[in-house]
Amino acid sequence: MSSINPTPRDHNKAHVLDVVLSRAPLTRNKLIELTGLSKATVSRAVEELRADGFVMDGGVDAVAGRGRPSTYLDVPETAGHVVGVSFGAVTTGVLVSDLRGREIGHVIVPTVEHHDVTAAGRWLVDLITRTSASARGPLRQVVAALPAHVRDGAEVFRPADPMKIFSGGDLHRTVEELLAAPVTFDSDANASLLQVLTDDTSIHDAALFSVSSTLNFATCRGRELARGRTPAFGDIGSLSSGIDDRTLSELLSTAGLVKFAREHGLDVERVEDLWLSPQDHRARAETLTAFTTAVTTAVSIVAVTLDPESVYFVGRLRPLVDEVLPEVRERLARNMPATPRITTVSQILGLSVARGAVHACLAMTHHRLRDTLLKARGKAPQQEQAAPAF
Repeated sequence: MSSINPTPRDHNKAHVLDVVLSRAPLTRNKLIELTGLSKATVSRAVEELRADGFVMDGGVDAVAGRGRPSTYLDVPETAGHVVGVSFGAVTTGVLVSDLRGREIGHVIVPTVEHHDVTAAGRWLVDLITRTSASARGPLRQVVAALPAHVRDGAEVFRPADPMKIFSGGDLHRTVEELLAAPVTFDSDANASLLQVLTDDTSIHDAALFSVSSTLNFATCRGRELARGRTPAFGDIGSLSSGIDDRTLSELLSTAGLVKFAREHGLDVERVEDLWLSPQDHRARAETLTAFTTAVTTAVSIVAVTLDPESVYFVGRLRPLVDEVLPEVRERLARNMPATPRITTVSQILGLSVARGAVHACLAMTHHRLRDTLLKARGKAPQQEQAAPAF
C-alpha cells in the first residue's frame, strides 16, 4: 500500500504545474530553466500533466540557424475558468478568463437595485452564467469585489448605503449554492490593489484608497495583501478627518461629500457635479478645502503607521483627488520628514476591479490545484481525457 504522503516526484510535478499555469506558453527548455529540474524529470511531469488535462502542445518556437524548433507548452481551455466580479453600487462588471488569465468574455451593466438578497444573488449568478457561456471546463473560482468590508471571504459588513441589505453572509451563501463552485467575497480596494501590483511588478509596499460609494482601504507588504486579524482592520474611514467632527468616510465617499457640499450651499445632485461647478464658487472652495484636509489626514495616517512606498487613490472621486494632490503634497512636505509617492490610478468602471478579482481567482485556483495534486498521489495518470483529472 502506497504512502499517503506526497513523494519528491509529486512535488516536482506540482512545481511544474505551478510554472506552467503562471508562465505558459513556454518551451520545455524554459520550463527546465524556471523549475531547476532535470530534463527527464520535467518531461515525465509534463506527460503526466498532459494526461491529467492541464498541459497541451501550443505553437512552435522558431529557431534561427541549425537546431530543432521547440514546441510551446500551453494550458488547454478545458482545464477550467475563473470569474472576477466587480459588484458595485452603480455598476457591475463580470470578467471570465481561463486558467492562464486569457479573457473569455466580459460584461459591464448598471447594478440593479434589489430589496431581496435571494433575488440579488440570482441576478448576479445569471450575469455570471451568461458571461461564461462560451467557457470550457469547470468553473474553478469566483471572486466578487464589493464596496464594503469583508471578513473571511464571506461576511459583508459596512457596505455602501445602496447595498445595505447585503450585510452578513446570506448573499455569499446564495451565490455559492446557485453556482455550485467556490465563491469568495472581497473589498473593491483589495481587488484594485491586486490590479496595481499586477501592472507594476516593482511595487512591494503600498496602500490604496478606494474613494467611491464608500471609502475602502487596502495595503500590502512584500506584495502580499494585509488582511488583519479583526473586523476593525482597514476601517480607516471611522477616524477623524480633521474637519469638525466628521469622519474620513463622510468626506472621502461620494454620498458624504455631496452631503457636505449641499450643507455649504452648493447645489449638486451627484458628485460629478463638483467638477462642473464654477472654480470660484465659495461653497465649492470650502468643499475642496475640506476634501484636501481629509486626503492629507488619510495619507498621514498610513504614512506614519504603515510606511508604504506608494499611496494610490482610485474610484469616482479620483478627478477631485487629482485636483487637490499638489496642495496635499505641499502640506505633507511641511509637516513630515519624508512622504510616500502619492498618485491616482485610472480605472475602467466595472472592469478594472473585476480584473483585480480575476488575479485573486487565479492565485486561489493555482494553489488549490497544487494541493489537490499532492493529495491525489494514489491516482494513476489517465490517458487522453477531455476534462482535467482534478
